[in-house]
Amino acid sequence: QVQLVESGGGLVQAGGSLRLSCATSGRTFSRYAMGWFRQNLGKEREFVAAIAWSSSSTNYADSVKGRFTISRDNAKNIVYLEMNGLKPEDTAVYYCARGSRLWGPPTKRYDDYDSWGQGTQVTVSS
Repeated sequence: QVQLVESGGGLVQAGGSLRLSCATSGRTFSRYAMGWFRQNLGKEREFVAAIAWSSSSTNYADSVKGRFTISRDNAKNIVYLEMNGLKPEDTAVYYCARGSRLWGPPTKRYDDYDSWGQGTQVTVSS
């Protein structure tokens, strides 16, 4: 069972930056796409960004395109989410997730991910 642990969340003012990290266990990290999702209380979990196993392609929600950057280090089993130009509407619990398909693409679909971290809170004040 793979384990994912997010870190790097916190409180930041609007316009500020944060970098989230997601450390994963196991030897197969480099074979799967990884994604970031976020969720606010009472709302559905929404897609933020995803990256292919090889980093050859990425996928972003329109709401974060140009502000957020996803990357990964397969040697360290870590995926990152660099967040710049943060807005109050970015406030949420952020979750990282591992794709369910070996060598699969970095999709936006929640159902294409089968392992999840516990989440890290990001709060952006206005």
